[in-house]
Amino acid sequence: MGLFDIFTGTRRPKSGTPAVSSDDIGAAILAVNRDTAPFQISASDDGSCDFIAEWRIVDATWYQIFAKAGLKKVFRIKMRMDPAKNEIRHVDEEYTISWHAGIPTLRLAASGFRGQKTEISGGLAYAFTETGKFGEVYNYRFNSTEMKKPLQKAVTEAGWTWRGVAFGKL
Repeated sequence: MGLFDIFTGTRRPKSGTPAVSSDDIGAAILAVNRDTAPFQISASDDGSCDFIAEWRIVDATWYQIFAKAGLKKVFRIKMRMDPAKNEIRHVDEEYTISWHAGIPTLRLAASGFRGQKTEISGGLAYAFTETGKFGEVYNYRFNSTEMKKPLQKAVTEAGWTWRGVAFGKL
């Protein structure tokens, strides 16, 4: 693993691992989804990439947790298949969140950030609850590696390279 690979988060398959087809790598990426995860992976419909992994900010099960915690920034991972090189190229995008009446509104962060990022946020709050007793109101931890590690594993076990993009074309 080279220095550039370290900075871009590139992961390569074990030597001798045969590469699966484009259809199979797409299925492997989507198979990372699970109902209990605070993120979801879907096929992109806007042409900017092939797949997007993002926090379930607008999912009814999760947005109350995000809203109570006052989460201000989230990110998503955009992925594009490169079948000629057996690579999944990915880039992270950071977003800011505005909460209006408990409902999230996403907008792109005004920053020059493009590339790879590890996002870790968490919170714990105690206050008087609805029952009038002092207790835990919320307790959460969100870590971008919760999304990246299973994706990296799925891609590399399928014989493809997980290549981080910082300056080049996705």
